[in-house]
Amino acid sequence: MMRRNDNTLVARYLTGWGLAIFFAASAAAFQPSSGRDGETPRVLPGTGTVQAAFTPGDDAGKLITDAIESAHRQILVQAFSFTHRKIADALIAAQRRGVDVKVIADKDQIHRIRTSLVSRLASEGVPVFTDSDHNSAHNKVMVIDAGSPGAAVITGSYNFTHAAQYKNAENVLVIRGNAALIDLYLENWRRHYEHSLPFQ
Repeated sequence: MMRRNDNTLVARYLTGWGLAIFFAASAAAFQPSSGRDGETPRVLPGTGTVQAAFTPGDDAGKLITDAIESAHRQILVQAFSFTHRKIADALIAAQRRGVDVKVIADKDQIHRIRTSLVSRLASEGVPVFTDSDHNSAHNKVMVIDAGSPGAAVITGSYNFTHAAQYKNAENVLVIRGNAALIDLYLENWRRHYEHSLPFQ
């Protein structure tokens, strides 16, 4: 990750061969013998761009909020822990400007973490659901404007939390311009949405 002298994050983009190598290496490294219900995991072409950020140090929260602010139509979220105020504020603002925002959260984390902002999201009108089918809803994902030219997926180890930004060693990827990959994440979000319950 490159930085200017004023310590402002300059995001590095992977394009062309660099992106193809990145996706090929990722596919090889995470190629189990079978996937969901015995399916072999799909290998997708390396297209588009990837922005990467690492914490502590890089402002991964800003990378995420910038992506949220660029949304025009829809933001679908899967969250394990959620305490990052600026990310919550960006999702609430997106909902208010007419973007379809939906959040699937881990039920136990909502109640275990005193500073969880999931209840605030719900109280501000963001539809929130809890994954009722897994011990841990451990995904940290946002699918933004799937099916449009500006579509993006946000993923990585980074929980949407203050600790992930300032205390932990984490990573975030913002992937754009890979319709097949974004559709795969959209399909996964919908699969979890089917067994999720409205947050109360």
